[in-house]
Amino acid sequence: MSLPLVIVNPTSASGTTGSAWPKIASDLSSQFGPFSNVFTSKRGDAMNLAVQACRKGITFIIACGGDGTISEVANGILDSGKDVELGILPNGTGGDFRRTLEIPLLTRTAARVLKTGRTRRIDVGRVSFVAENGEETTRYFLGVASCGLSTKVIERVKREGSNWLPANTPHWLGGRASFGASMIQTAMRSQATQIVAKLDESHERHLSVANFCVANARYFGGGMKIAPLAKLADGKFDVVSVGDLSVLKIMTSAPKLYLGSHLSMPEVSHTLAQKVVVRAATRDEEIALEIDGELPGRLPATFQIIPQALSVRCNA
Repeated sequence: MSLPLVIVNPTSASGTTGSAWPKIASDLSSQFGPFSNVFTSKRGDAMNLAVQACRKGITFIIACGGDGTISEVANGILDSGKDVELGILPNGTGGDFRRTLEIPLLTRTAARVLKTGRTRRIDVGRVSFVAENGEETTRYFLGVASCGLSTKVIERVKREGSNWLPANTPHWLGGRASFGASMIQTAMRSQATQIVAKLDESHERHLSVANFCVANARYFGGGMKIAPLAKLADGKFDVVSVGDLSVLKIMTSAPKLYLGSHLSMPEVSHTLAQKVVVRAATRDEEIALEIDGELPGRLPATFQIIPQALSVRCNA
């Protein structure tokens, strides 16, 4: 039987994973046992490496990195058509998907989950959208896809990072602080996003939103509990629409977004759906799309839930 494969993104956690890998590998080995590993070198590598590993007969692939790395590995497994289990060794900036699965952040405890945790089948989202090159493409996502303020926030975080934070700030806290500060700064310069959305067989609705989220999991944006009622195996998306809020309202509502108590706000709507179609209200407007913390393209987009499509190792 082949060893489990760890796909490592050395640039995750603001570029610290590569230098920290010897310690991570030691902790993983002591708690989990033998494994093989391979490093990514560019965007898309994790997906391609996962596809190759699946075709070689590897049955357990562990993603070491952030949400983008985890999503790429999951896409590789799903694209391969093989029934391969996904494991998570979190070491990234946002860490949103591991929060829903309640995977510990510390390597040693996360490694114990990989060793003794249970396997469960979870839903995944499949989204068709317009890629950066202008062509229609399809990919899977595990956590949340969104448009609106979130895309501008992620763009700012990726551009500026957490360089303004003290050097000894833990990367998990730095991620949350970066997303939170960027949200306020971006809101001060942004206007509402005008979209048209259709859920399942309902009529199209014109919406003016601060953010529109199609959620399979509960968290996005570095720890915001945007979809607090989301379940990973219910066969439905949680669709959360945050209306056009003022900057002051966004600032005062931030604690509710992180705690997941915002669904009671009159500006917020929440519903369940298996299929969601979203487009820009204005034909020529380009609206960016965020998928699992990455910005791969733009609207129009069609989201479809794929029930129990992926095996994941999680807390017992």
